[in-house]
Order: sequence, then C-alpha cells, then structure tokens
Amino acid sequence: MNQPIVLGIESTCDETAAAIVQGRTLLSNVVASSMNEHARYGGVIPEIASRAHAEAFVPCVRQALADAGLELSDVDAIAVSAGPGLAGCLAVGVSGAKALAWAAHKPIYGINHVIGHIAVTQLQFGAFPPDTLALIVSGGHTSLLHVEDVARHIDVVGTTLDDAAGECFDKVARLLGFPYPGGPHIDRHAQQGDPHAIRVPQGLTQGKAGREHPYDFSFSGVKTAVARWIEEQQAEGTAIPVDDVCASLADSVASVLARKAMHGCEQYGSKTLIVGGGFSANSQLRAKLLEEGERCGVQVRIPQIKLCTDNGAMVAMLGVNLVEAGVKPSDPDFPIDSAMPLTTISV
Repeated sequence: MNQPIVLGIESTCDETAAAIVQGRTLLSNVVASSMNEHARYGGVIPEIASRAHAEAFVPCVRQALADAGLELSDVDAIAVSAGPGLAGCLAVGVSGAKALAWAAHKPIYGINHVIGHIAVTQLQFGAFPPDTLALIVSGGHTSLLHVEDVARHIDVVGTTLDDAAGECFDKVARLLGFPYPGGPHIDRHAQQGDPHAIRVPQGLTQGKAGREHPYDFSFSGVKTAVARWIEEQQAEGTAIPVDDVCASLADSVASVLARKAMHGCEQYGSKTLIVGGGFSANSQLRAKLLEEGERCGVQVRIPQIKLCTDNGAMVAMLGVNLVEAGVKPSDPDFPIDSAMPLTTISV
C-alpha cells in the first residue's frame, strides 16, 4: 500500500485527540484537553476525564476528517491507544474507534501509547537509523528503549523504579504552591534560578545502586530531598528561593536523564537518540540533551512541543508503521490494557 492514510485516536489521560497521517505527512491534528477541569483537584480525576472523552470524541474525529478534507471511507486504517493509561479513559477511545472501524469496514490497530511517542518523531525527522535509542519522559513513564523495529520489536534498556520525572516535578510543584500541572511552572521559574544553589541528589548514579542499575531511573529520593530542604527552610522561618529550588531540581533531573541516555547510546553504538513524552517539553531537559548529544556525537531528535504532549498524530504515525510493515490488524474484540508493557507495540 502506497502512503497509507491512518486515523489515530488518543484518550489515555486528559486529552481527547484525533489526527490523520498519510505516509509521513500530518494532514490534521485535533486535541481537546480537560486539564482545566482537573486543576482544582491537583491531579487528573479519572471519572471527570472519562466523561470529557465521551463528550469530545465525535467532535474531535469529525474535525480531524474535515481538516484533512477526507471522509471516513477515505482512510485505510484506524489506530487507537489501547494502553497504558487510565482504564476508563482508554475504554472510551477504544470503544469509539471500534464503532468507527465496524461501521466503515476498516482494519483497526490497538497500539501502545508510549511507543507512539517514539513513532511521531518520524513526522519531523524521517526514518529511524539502525540501533536507535529512545528516551521516553512523561508524567507516568521514564524509560530508555532500543528501537530495533518500531512496528515489530522494541527492547527495554532501562525504566523508572519509582517516581517518573514528570511525577517528581508535579509533587515538588505542589510543595511550592504551584497549581496543577506543575511542570510548566517549575520550568519557567528554573530559567531565572541558579541550578547549583541547592545540592539535589542524582538517583541511581552512584555506588552499588548506580552499578546495578546503569540505565534505570529513580526520582523518588530527589523529590524527598527537595521536600525536606523546603521544610527545613520553613521551620527556620527562611524565605524559600523558589527560582533556585526549581533550577536545582530541573538541572539534577535533566543531568541524570541525559547522562544515562548517552551511556545507553554508547553501549548500543547508537548515533541517534529519540526523545518523546510530555516531559520532553521541559526546556532544561531539551537543552541538556542537545548539549550532551553534541559532546558525545549523538543526534538528539526532540519533536516540536505540540508533538511532545499526548496527541492523535503519534497514534496515527505508529498505525502507518504497522500498516507498512504488514502487521496483522488487531482482533475486533481486543481489550484495553491500562498497564501495557513497553515491549507490546500493538495488540
């Protein structure tokens, strides 16, 4: 099939999204976020998110088709995030996508949302070179993956053992009194602060733990250390230097992510690092990865901001890869999997 046209649907958390990709060309990309509805609770409420998906599903798909100038009958396949994610949210997107596929007699692919974050970079940078590594950084996932074939085979090199990078930022942001989501607020304040003002530990980089987990990540201790420092300052009646706290935290997390990713590239002989996930929008991380990549001779492919956060384009792009590779479509009754392993590309 020449340049397959795929409709991608995403509903893993608080974004309802639909997009259409033809080959390596993005024809439309529509995102409806329910983030503002969760802000007062300090985090995503699954029931609210699920209801928002149900309301936004049809308008998003209709708009994506209209923006692309296509009818549903024009697409070659439908791809939908089947996991990992919030079960109720996944159920809305998958149920809707199955209904569309059945009505239009189209093949459907239930895909791994996290692998979609890897695939989407093709829209900006083209095909993957051999032995490509991918760093996934989002609210719930921090993983280093070896991409042998994005449609057929991916190995996990390292993963988070506790808090992901995004979770760490959100928890510290709450301590500093920032509204949800806290990541953008920390990013903004970090740009004004001194990254060396506070000593923030770098998890799993030293001693026995570092040797046993060279490519794994741990940010729970980082969060705890910053929290204790803030508490000590408050107990002494000292004003919290917010900019410096944010800069020191951001520098620590970015340094760990960049160094471990570069060590992974060295092990696998990779000259290309793909970066994906919502946390890759963080400006300190982007700068650190590009700096370390230049030092190590590794091309770092970080997509534009709109393709970092959850979107339908990443789902559609992975769907295109699956169609092109001749991967069998999913069974019509495929289940959702809220804890889908990263080695599962499609179900």
